[in-house]
Amino acid sequence: MTKKSTFITIALFLALVTPAWAQTHSEAYKDNIYVTGDLKPVDSVLKVKVGDMAPDFLLPSIAGQKVTLSQYRGKKNVVLSFVPAAWTPVCSDQWPGYNIVKGLFDKSDAVLLGITVDNIPTLYAWTNQMGQLWFPVLSDFYPHGKVAETYGVLRSDGTSERALFVIDKKGVIRYIDVHDINKRPSLESLIRELEKLK
Repeated sequence: MTKKSTFITIALFLALVTPAWAQTHSEAYKDNIYVTGDLKPVDSVLKVKVGDMAPDFLLPSIAGQKVTLSQYRGKKNVVLSFVPAAWTPVCSDQWPGYNIVKGLFDKSDAVLLGITVDNIPTLYAWTNQMGQLWFPVLSDFYPHGKVAETYGVLRSDGTSERALFVIDKKGVIRYIDVHDINKRPSLESLIRELEKLK
């Protein structure tokens, strides 16, 4: 697939698939979604920068395994996707959207790690309601928000920012997007950054 066809795929996904899917998906559990209203777009100060070695971590996954960032060193590029909280509107649409473009992650030899400060039972129930996600979902619950704090994306209310970190196979941070918490990050920008790692 060429760059042009990759972006056409993404554009079609955004223009055609997402609205219908999001509406259908939201209908499935709309009464369980907590509407936060607009929040301060960014409420933290980054502690890492592009070119830094990504801080390692050990977190439990909803699958019952412990996951470290370093287990992917030399094997896979990694995208860390921090989202603020389970059962909130933007988060509940962002992660399932990555299912549709899994092939683009595969093509870039990348794995996605989803991280929130919610506990395992909450994440288990939330992601079950979404449907099967292809990537590990990790809990940064205890010590509360330790990984988010290490990266500098823990907000003052104890949730994390909506943030993406692209980390290459050597463990170096190559891209950071601390996004307006009220909006979904650009899929095109993420795929463009992953393509740079080939």
